[in-house]
Amino acid sequence: MFMFGVMMFLHIVGSLALGFYLFLPLVFGKVAKLSPAAQEGTVSAVKTYNTYAQIGLVIQLLTGGYLMTKGEYTAIWMTVIVVLFLAIGAFSGIMGKPLRQALENIRSNKGIGEVFGKLRTFSTLLSICVLLISFFMVFRSII
Repeated sequence: MFMFGVMMFLHIVGSLALGFYLFLPLVFGKVAKLSPAAQEGTVSAVKTYNTYAQIGLVIQLLTGGYLMTKGEYTAIWMTVIVVLFLAIGAFSGIMGKPLRQALENIRSNKGIGEVFGKLRTFSTLLSICVLLISFFMVFRSII
């Protein structure tokens, strides 16, 4: 029982790290209006937070796998959760390159126009996936 409590605590800590993705579309909604220096700081911070959130995602994988072995979950629920988990991992990983490109473009005074669309798209997809996985974690009897 103690190990289950520890894993649940770590799982919740990992989910807090993913909470960053919920607000990311709002951040990218304002980035284009900022000065180049502020854009660089914002994109740099997002890049750092993305790295930390990916570490949180690994924590989610390990603790979630353990918790699934100890609980009674339907096959459809586990499938939906795994697909959403993989989508979050994919979108956050794919977003890394546009973040690096945006930083390079800002530093060379090119602006973020060409990669801004990708960042907004991936941040929106990430936000939706994190919201959905959180919903299904709380209301798992729905599916």
